[in-house]
Amino acid sequence: MQRRDFIKLSVTSLGASIVIPSIALAENDKAIKAGSDIYYTKDDPGRWSGKVATHLPNIDIEKTDGKITVKVVTAHEMKGYEHYIVKHVLLDQNYKFLNEYLFDPIKEKAAISTFTLENYSGSLYVLSMCNKHDVWLNSAKA
Repeated sequence: MQRRDFIKLSVTSLGASIVIPSIALAENDKAIKAGSDIYYTKDDPGRWSGKVATHLPNIDIEKTDGKITVKVVTAHEMKGYEHYIVKHVLLDQNYKFLNEYLFDPIKEKAAISTFTLENYSGSLYVLSMCNKHDVWLNSAKA
């Protein structure tokens, strides 16, 4: 059964990694319109209005000597493959892919990821993907 879950996770992650940035880039330097039902935000949680507190990624940025540490926390339980945060995706101010972290819901008890950037300034966007409640977007200024 774990093999099937792994295959589902792999296909879902690959699809999101391709689709979400492509949609963002299609907007030609415009902010992505919230409410697209592709992702959800604090201001537009769509059909998941009761899920904001546990699905919206929280972003903490720390600057030290030209390096930026981005800590992302999604306050969501990790119930094995039944219900968990699949991954965090870090995007730059133009919604271009910077990095991602895939969670292992069996080993990891919390959805926390850390990214390090060199000499970056501008907005950062983070996608948090839940296996049941879709993709959530939040942003912060670096």
